[in-house]
Amino acid sequence: MPYYPSVQASQLFSFRQALTTSTSGRNASSKAHKTENFNTKKKKNSFRRQRHITQANVQNIREQAKKDSRDGVKGNLFSAKYVPFSSADKSETYSLDEVIYRSKNGGLLDVEHDMEALGKYPAEYWKTLFDERVGKTSWPYGSGVWSKKEWVLPGIDDDDIVSMFEGNSNLFWAERYGRECLGMNDLWVKQCGNSHTGSFKDLGMTALVSQVNRMRKQGKPLAAVGCASTGDTSAALSAYAAAAGIPSIVFLPKNKISLAQLVQPIANGALVLSIDTDFDGCMRLIREVTAELPIYLANSLNSLRLEGQKTAAIEILQQFNWEVPDYVIIPGGNLGNVYAFFKGFKMCKDLGLVDKLPRMVVAQAQNANPLYRAFKNGWENFAPIKAEPTFASAIQIGDPVSINRAIYALTECNGLVEEASEEEMMDEAARADLTGMFNCPHTGVALAALRKLRENQTIGPSDRVVVVSTAHGLKFTGTKIQYHAKEIEGFAATYANPPIDVAEDLGKVMDVLSQKLAN
Repeated sequence: MPYYPSVQASQLFSFRQALTTSTSGRNASSKAHKTENFNTKKKKNSFRRQRHITQANVQNIREQAKKDSRDGVKGNLFSAKYVPFSSADKSETYSLDEVIYRSKNGGLLDVEHDMEALGKYPAEYWKTLFDERVGKTSWPYGSGVWSKKEWVLPGIDDDDIVSMFEGNSNLFWAERYGRECLGMNDLWVKQCGNSHTGSFKDLGMTALVSQVNRMRKQGKPLAAVGCASTGDTSAALSAYAAAAGIPSIVFLPKNKISLAQLVQPIANGALVLSIDTDFDGCMRLIREVTAELPIYLANSLNSLRLEGQKTAAIEILQQFNWEVPDYVIIPGGNLGNVYAFFKGFKMCKDLGLVDKLPRMVVAQAQNANPLYRAFKNGWENFAPIKAEPTFASAIQIGDPVSINRAIYALTECNGLVEEASEEEMMDEAARADLTGMFNCPHTGVALAALRKLRENQTIGPSDRVVVVSTAHGLKFTGTKIQYHAKEIEGFAATYANPPIDVAEDLGKVMDVLSQKLAN
């Protein structure tokens, strides 16, 4: 699909007609050919997903999962539903198969699990089940998200799941950086960027696209999935939608994301609209468009995504053998991930897998810090701001959708909010890179926040701290090149390491080596 840099009102009207026609046509044809198409698709899926189980036994991995009783209890014993995020009215509920994003009063929704049913199984059962599934090829449980299927979307059929075996990201012991740079001996970095599209957004998108896949099979009139994005959401949505054969549409703020982020949805065939506004403007537009067209909204306003993202929190506990870290530091923009992590930790505590919550810290860029300002004011009178440009472009958001979710999560765990300037985030990312990491600017924000909390002694030298790295540094090589070339105006670039031009002359090469090695 070609890249569309802009869209006019007349084009949008034509696009609406095309989508409506496509949807009605698909529904009509599906009634006439439902059995034939279903059987054909099943055969294709079966062929694509064959794997070698043993030398004498080749089976479809989906069928293997159904036959393998070790994969745990049947999903139909558990259930989940939409409820208003903040409401005492427990009568307002919705099925996950409904296309709905907000409650009757316009508030956010949350996915509520049947905790009583989950609680009938002891904590040790869940620990053992989750541990046994790690990294396995049994469909779909080898995924870090779907290994916790009963806690994510318990009612979905395995055949509807769209997964790239996301999750299971490494927990990196930042031993040298912690010791030499911060005076810490128990610092860890959760590398959520080590995923299919290079960011934590894969965790949420596998859940959302799987549910859309299910609803389309049910005949729901969903012609496409769409999102506004600062880069990473569009990459994840376009990849998972492409894997499922679902059209995707993304709204991106023009000239405000990296080329590496821009090329991902283009390569995966998404319809990309580059709009001359910021993320908040793109978000307003996509909400208006999805209200008019049969496009399913995939932003974190949609609480399905948070169900997948919460598994990273469960995974951290799992990697620590179910011990709870003292602090978890998360870069914050639209703030859905803050609530997702809290929800993962809280479910583990409520079901007895752990006995306490970690203290969560949200790190914001100084140029896009509405949560930090609210925190400094004692959570009184939150006001959106106009986010200024920041190298941490994925969190350049001044009006976060999940502000109420984040405030709730932080008050429940006695959380903190810290900020970092542009120079602080870039310096700290570069300093950490010199110890073997390769950080995105957003991780630099979290590391700079950690430095401030160490300097004011909020965090002690022996505290166990996890910094959540939300994206891979390879998505932001342009920014790193600018830093190391000392091309950023007003930056000292203290840790820059530019290449040295040397003539093809042994003597001159030896002179440079002697000088540098002597230092």
